[in-house]
Amino acid sequence: MKMATKLTAEDAKQSLTDHAAVKGAEIYEKYGPHIGWNELLQILEDRACCRYPCEIVFDAAPLRPGEFACPVPKGEWPEDGFTMHVHPRFMAQLERVPYLVLYQLVVVNYGEFASPQDAELFGLNALGLSRDQYYQALCAMADEIGGCREPACDCHEPATIF
Repeated sequence: MKMATKLTAEDAKQSLTDHAAVKGAEIYEKYGPHIGWNELLQILEDRACCRYPCEIVFDAAPLRPGEFACPVPKGEWPEDGFTMHVHPRFMAQLERVPYLVLYQLVVVNYGEFASPQDAELFGLNALGLSRDQYYQALCAMADEIGGCREPACDCHEPATIF
C-alpha cells in the first residue's frame, strides 16, 4: 500500500502561484491580445476571471503612500464584492489602468494568501508581457505617484503595492 503524500505550506503556495499564472494566461486567451479599459470591465464581470463582484473608482482615500491601487471589501464577506480604488492620477490614462487593476485582482481572487509574486505572474500573463516589461511598467507608474523607494528607480520592487 502506498503512503499518502503530505503536502506542505510551500506546496500550497506553489499551487496558488501556478493557479494565478494559469488564470492570467486564460484571461489573455479570452480577452487579449490587447487588454484595454473596455476589456478590463468585461474581465471584472466575468466570474471565471474575477471571483467576486468588483467595481473601479478613482479615489486615493484608502491608498497608502506610494500605493497605486487597492481593493476594499464592500462588506463582511467576499461575496459582497470589492471596490478597486485606483489612484486618480490614472483617471485620464485608462489604457494603463489594466496593469494596475490586474496586479491587485489577485487579492480579490485569492485574499490574503496572494503574494506580490502571484500578482506579478497573474498580471503579466493576462497582458501577455514578459516579467521585465510588466515590472518596468509597474515601476514607472509607481514612480509617477512617488511610490518607488529609490530616486532613480531602475526597477526596484514597487513600494507598498500590497
